[in-house]
Amino acid sequence: MQSTDRRLRFYRTVFWVGAAYDIVLGLSFFFFWKWLFDTLGIDPPANTSYIHITAAYVFMQGLGYWFVARDMLRNVDIVILGVIYKALYIAMSVYYLAIGELLHEVFAWFAVFDLIFLVLFIAFLTKALPLARRNYAGT
Repeated sequence: MQSTDRRLRFYRTVFWVGAAYDIVLGLSFFFFWKWLFDTLGIDPPANTSYIHITAAYVFMQGLGYWFVARDMLRNVDIVILGVIYKALYIAMSVYYLAIGELLHEVFAWFAVFDLIFLVLFIAFLTKALPLARRNYAGT
C-alpha cells in the first residue's frame, strides 16, 4: 500500500484543492449570491431557489472530493461522479457561451478550471481504478 500512496500522492493534493475550490464556491454562491451578482452586474432573479440549490450541490461535490482526498481508492466512485459533473458543466457552459446566453464570462472561467480538474480526475482514474478493484474485490 505504501507504493500506491507514493504513486497517488499528487492526486491527494488535487482532491484537497478540488474540495476547497467547490466548497468555497458553493458557500460563496449560497450565502453571498446577491453581492456576487451585484459585483458581476448580473440582474438578480425573482426566485433564488435555483441559486441555492445549485450552490448546495457544488458544496456537496466539494465534500465528496474531501472524502476522496482522505481515502482515494475507497472513494474512487465519487471521482467518476465528479468527471460526469465536470463534463456536464463544461458542456453546458460552452453551449450557452456559443449561443450568447451565458450569464457572465466568469462562468466560462469556472468551466476552464473544471476542465483542468476533469483532465486530472481522468488521469487519476486511469491509475486508481485498477488498484481500487484489486483492493476492494468482493466487498
